[in-house]
Parts: sequence; C-alpha cells; structure tokens
Amino acid sequence: MTLLARFISFTSITLKRFIFTATLIVSAITFATAIATVSWIFLRQSEDISAKNSLAMAGQIRASISWAMEEGRNLSDMTKTLESYQNSFPGRYTIAIHPGTTINPSAPPLPAENINLAKAFSEGAPIHQLTLSTFEHVFPFKAEAKCLGCHPGAQIGEVLGVLAIKEDIRESRDAFLRKFFLCFFLFLPIPFLMASLVSRFVNSHIGAAITNLNRKVHSVNCVADLSTLELELENEEHRFRELEDIFAEFSTFISRIKDVAVGKEMLEFEIKILERFIITSDSIRDWKERVNFLLSEVNTVMQAYTIFCIFQIKEEIYDIEIFWLTPPDESTKATMEEIILQRVGQEKNSLISTGAMKAVHNIANEHGPMLELDRYEIELQTKSLFLDIPQIGGVVGIGVQTQIAADPIRSLVINGILTTLLNVVGSIKAIYKYTKDLEYYATRDPLTNLFNQRVFWELIGYEIGRSERHGYSFGLLVLDLDNFKSVNDIYGHIVGDKFLAMTANTIRDCLRLGDVPVRYGGDEFVIVLPETDQEQVYMVANRIREAMAEMVVTTVGETKIRGTVSIGMAVYPIHAHTPRDMFQFADNMTYKAKNLGKNCIIIPTGDDVMEVFQRSSEVSRLLMQALEEKRIIPYFQPIVTTGDRKIVCHEVLCRIEVGDKILLAAEFIEIAEKFGIANRLDSILLEKVFEQVQAVGYVGSLFINLSPKSLIVKEFVPTIITLAHRFRIKHENVVFEITERETLKNMTILEDFVASLKLEGFKFAIDDFGSGYSSFQYIRRLPIDFVKIEGEFVRNMLTNSKDMAFVKTLAILAKEFGIKTVAEYIENEELLVAAHELGIDLAQGYYTGEPTSKLLLL
Repeated sequence: MTLLARFISFTSITLKRFIFTATLIVSAITFATAIATVSWIFLRQSEDISAKNSLAMAGQIRASISWAMEEGRNLSDMTKTLESYQNSFPGRYTIAIHPGTTINPSAPPLPAENINLAKAFSEGAPIHQLTLSTFEHVFPFKAEAKCLGCHPGAQIGEVLGVLAIKEDIRESRDAFLRKFFLCFFLFLPIPFLMASLVSRFVNSHIGAAITNLNRKVHSVNCVADLSTLELELENEEHRFRELEDIFAEFSTFISRIKDVAVGKEMLEFEIKILERFIITSDSIRDWKERVNFLLSEVNTVMQAYTIFCIFQIKEEIYDIEIFWLTPPDESTKATMEEIILQRVGQEKNSLISTGAMKAVHNIANEHGPMLELDRYEIELQTKSLFLDIPQIGGVVGIGVQTQIAADPIRSLVINGILTTLLNVVGSIKAIYKYTKDLEYYATRDPLTNLFNQRVFWELIGYEIGRSERHGYSFGLLVLDLDNFKSVNDIYGHIVGDKFLAMTANTIRDCLRLGDVPVRYGGDEFVIVLPETDQEQVYMVANRIREAMAEMVVTTVGETKIRGTVSIGMAVYPIHAHTPRDMFQFADNMTYKAKNLGKNCIIIPTGDDVMEVFQRSSEVSRLLMQALEEKRIIPYFQPIVTTGDRKIVCHEVLCRIEVGDKILLAAEFIEIAEKFGIANRLDSILLEKVFEQVQAVGYVGSLFINLSPKSLIVKEFVPTIITLAHRFRIKHENVVFEITERETLKNMTILEDFVASLKLEGFKFAIDDFGSGYSSFQYIRRLPIDFVKIEGEFVRNMLTNSKDMAFVKTLAILAKEFGIKTVAEYIENEELLVAAHELGIDLAQGYYTGEPTSKLLLL
C-alpha cells in the first residue's frame, strides 16, 4: 500500500504526468487483454487442429493394425508395421501394442503408473489425454466372432489387447510460443505510443488552457489588472464545454473580487498618509501648527488644499478651524465656509446645526501661491465626516478638500482616513489643552487662580537671591482669614469657595503690577512684595485689611457675609535671611495678630524676632532631627464597647521623643505640614505601628489619623499597601480617620484616596463628626464605616439639652446609614452609660483608657 501511495503521489504531481500515466495504464491493460484473448483463441484452434491430426494418425495406425489382425498376421508382423510408422515420424510417435492374457498368458503385468492402459483393459473404451508435452491415445481391441478362429479361448467382447500411441507435441508447442513472443514484442510499443498520442492530444487542449490561465493570473499585480483579465477570459474559446464552464465561473469570481478588492497602490497610499498622523512630543507645543504640518505632510502623498475641523467650545458654541495649504482668496474662504455649513445642514446634525459657529482660518504656507477654487471644485472634491457626540478634544466634524476625492476608489480610502484624522486632530488638541492646563495648574491654585505653594517657595528663594545681589529689601505678608471655618460650617463649602475667590480678587486689586499673591493653603494667603521697605509693606497690608473689611459676599438667600483678616509681615533682610525663616517669622506674626483680637496687622519688633526664632527654630530643628533618627513613637488609646466595655480597638496617636520629653502632635503638626514633611511623618508612624502589631500579635482594629497633606502625595497610597503587606497586617483591621481640617478642600482628591484604599479592604472613619458642614458631605459621598462624634457635644450632653439632642440625632443618622458610632471625650461613668443608652456602639476617652506606648492585647 505504501508503494502504491507513493506511485499515485508521484504520478499526480503534474496534470501532464497524470494524463500520460493514466493513458499508459489504460493502453497497457487494453493491449494485454487483447493479446491474451487472441493468444487464447489461437491456442485453442491450434490444440483442435493438433487433436484432429493426432486422432487421424492414430485412427490410421489403428486401422492398419486392425487390417493386419484380420489378415491373420502375428504380433511380430504388427510390430514391424508400427515401427514403419515410427520411422516415418522419428521422435514424434511412440507406438506400442500390449496383448492381453488371453492372447499371451506370459505377458508381463502393466506398469502401475500407466493408468490409461489399465482403464482401457477394464472399460474397453478408447482414451485420449492431452498434457503439456504429449498427446496420448489408447485404443482397446475387443474380441469379435471372427476372432474366435485364431483365439478360441477368447470370449466375444473381451479386450484382447490395447494399442497405445503417444505423440510428442513439445516441438509444435515451442514453435507456437516463439511466434507468440515475437508478435508480443512487435506490438509492445503500441501502448506507449497510444499513451503519448492521447496525452498530447488532451494536454494540447486542457493543459494549454490551464497554462494560459496560470500565466494570466500571475500577470495580475493590481486591481486594474483584474479588469483586463476579466475581459480576456470573456473573449477566449475552448474545445470542451467543461473548460468553458470553469473559465466562466472564474470570470464571475474575478468580478466579485474586483468589487471588494483594494489595490496594493491604494493600501500603500493609505499607509503613506497614516504614517503622517503619528503623534509625537512636538504635537503638544501648538496643536494648530501640528495640523498645518500634517496638511503639508499629506501633500507629499496626495494633493490636498484644505483640512477643516469643527470643535465644540461650549454648549451650543462651535469653532470651525479651517487649515489651508496656501493662502486662499476671500471668495474661496467664503465659499468653503458656506459649503461647510451646508454640509452640516445636510447631515441634519442636531448637535451642530443648532449652535453658533465661528470660522477661523489658518495657513500652513503663508508664502505659497494664492489659492482660487470655484464652488463646483470645492463641492466635488470635499469629503467630510460629522458626529452626534463630541469626541476627544471636543471635535464633532472633520473634512478634507482634495482632487482625489472625485475618484470612487480613492474616495473610499479618504473616508477611512477621515476617521483616523478626526481622532488624531482631536487628540492633538486635547493633549495640547491638557498640557497647558497641567502647566497652569502646576503653578496655580484652581479656585483662586493665584500662584500655589510650590511656586511660592521658588519665588521667595529667587527674590532673596535677587535682593542680596542688588542690595535692596523686599517684604512678605502672611494673611489668615478670621472666622472662615464658621463660614464653611454655616453656609457650606460652595459659599466658602466663593468667599475665597472674592478674597483673592480683593487682594489682587490692592497690589502693584510686580507683586506676587499666593494661596498657600486653606484660608491662608501669602504675598511677596519686591523692592519694598517695612513702611511700604505695612501700607500694602493695611490697604488689604481695609479692603477685606469692606468686602461683602452675598449668598443665595441674600445673606451678606463680611470678613476680616489677620496679617503678619516680614522684611528681608531685617527679620530673616532664608525662605523658611522668612515664612516662619511672618506666619508667627499672623498668629500673634489672631491672639490679639484678629483683624489687625503686627509690625514686628526686635523682641518678636528673638522670640519667634528661638521657639520655631528649636521645634523645627527637633522635628527634622526626630524624622532623620525615626524617633516617632506611636501611642495607643483603647476604644471599648459601650455595653460590655470590652476593648475592641485602639486609636493611634503620634508622639515625638525629644530627650526625656515626649512632644504631643499639637506641638509639631502645624510645622510639619508647613515644611511639607507631614506625609513622611505619617509613613514612619505607620511603619512603627505595623511593626509593633506584628511583634505582639495584635488582632484588633486600629484607628489612624493621617495628615490631609499626605493625601495629595501620589506615592502615599502605595506606601500604605506596601507596609501592610510587609508586616502582614489585615487591611480590614486598619481604619483611617478623616478630619475636617481647613487644608482639605478638594473633595475629588479625598474621594480618589478613599476609593483607592477601600478597594484594598481598608476602612474609614470621620473624626469630630458633627463639628462642621463637611461632615455630612463626607457621610453622603464617601463609603464611611465609622463616625466619631465630636467630643465637645459628648462632654456636655448631660448638662446641655441641645448637645444631648445633637448627639442623639447624630447616632440615629449614623445608624440609618449603617455606620458604627464612637463617642469621644468619655471622661466618667455617667457619660459612658448615657452613650450606651443612646445606642452608640463604641466609646473613647480618659475614663475608658489613657494613651500608652504599649499596645494592649484584646
């Protein structure tokens, strides 16, 4: 089977070989069948002729013997007669007479191998037997009446003897075989000749048609060649109907392919254009310059006069940005604008057609030839795409004006390119805008548009260097709004933000052109006053204080809010010589102004300089040293259940070790935040807490206060997760407390921070719940797990009915939200019992447990 499979595989490699082999096999089988049939017939005829001749000769010999017997001849005479026949055909005949026992009682017995003789004696019938080499005849002689005279002992019908004649036919057989093989080899070339002739005939028609089709298919290199091939196939004729059908179907197939095929040159054309749309870092410098560059690049592949884009600027306000390769004349500009508006109307785009539009023309090559196009050219050669929903960058429509738009095939390519171009142009504009916004808000406060804290530190450092080089002084003001927390608590953050924005405008109006106002954080502002002395600094500060006293903010309910400001000042080089010292000094003067009754300006004295720097420098030095040496100590205050008073968790409090003293957080947290190291402080605290939890095997929850300054540090969330993983802390056992500090005004930042850690399984609590308006915003917008009720309400609830009502309301509200409650400032048994009766879950205070550096096991 393997040889047969190989043979079939070998003969099927080419059609010509297959036809030749198949024809050869058929011819050989036919030839062999014919030869075998003819040979068999010839052999049968030869056998019949030989048999007749042999029988005739045998009959003649028998007749001669019979005549001799009738004549009374003896056996010797008959033997001589037989020898005469044998001599006439030497080597061909063997003739013998075998007498029976009646004639010759002493006759020897018959040979055992000669069955025919015995059969003839016993049956008395003639026997004729043909073998490959002999033809044997056996004739019995039976006794008749006339034989009894010579053989009186015989009986009538008895076999007296047998005549055996054996003819040798090998010579005639060999002669026949010689003639057969001679004929066979003479006619053997006939099958090969027939196979060759038939295969040539078939290949001349089928093979030629296939070769021709193969050649034509290989000649197709583009879509246009398909049309040529289709025409050639339609004009060809073939001898066989089957070939006609095959070529007709192939022609139909080509027609279908041609309808859906895109030529190689079209693909190359599209690729070349798309290669020009790659967005690089240069794209963000000026998006209009980039689109002009794209238009110039596209013209290296195809001629395009114009690209236009429609952008949604505001609701129902749109810009049409039209980019020209070379300057167009006014008529072309007007026609293009008209056609764009007409296309928008034809698209029935509800988004664009109802809005106001303004066309802006941009020129890629100002020095190019004047472009003059008529209306027919613009309409015919302009392809456009409009959207119902603004995409990235606000793009809602795009179009290109090019001559190839009239070509139906290339027009399809342009349609595909428009989608890509729309996304590219929209992305370029969006990236440009986002980059500009990032650049702006990296240096600006988004609420007031004043410079931010980061810029302040750069500017004040620069101003100190400039003042030192040129030998003049400059001033620094630190402003803190009086009672701003009350504005937030009473009217909410929206009004508070409006108050801050108006404060910024008021400050701006009071400054010179070169002065630099900064929103430092929350309700705190700083102002750098270049080239001013102490008297001038005071004049600016007083102008701001008076303007702030006159400023009025009106709420939605027509309530008028007024505000005042406490101002501290510092002058370089009188009061300080470094940026940090300048700020600390002015900031301390601000707090001194607040302590003196607010709404005032403190003019520093020599004693103020000595006092401030002795105090602040020492604290900041100790703080920085403690951070470097990681001498941050966590303290743990127990939190118990109000029912069975079992300790279930602890609040973590931050302390700093200074010699044999322990500083409370209130003594250094403000300085840490102003120096921008609060997040570092929190990271070290978390590490120390988690390390102790792991060491003692603590399994309860931990309430941890975080500085709002840490929330804006991008790396802080990963730091928390990494520390928890390193010390194998269960995330659900860590509860972060959110406090209502003035420095945390951006709810979006807070939401992102909470969401990031909430996904990791951490929990959150609101500290001092009920102390301000934002507490309710937190509980409404954030996934809070605990609320810690403001301690002042809890402390006074047994003596003040309003505080009692407030605590009870907060407890009910939290329960409705499914949030657990913690009562702070529990300082006696009566408060703990009252908290339990109000349905508050947990309690914390000096009565339930004082803070300690040792973590108590549950």
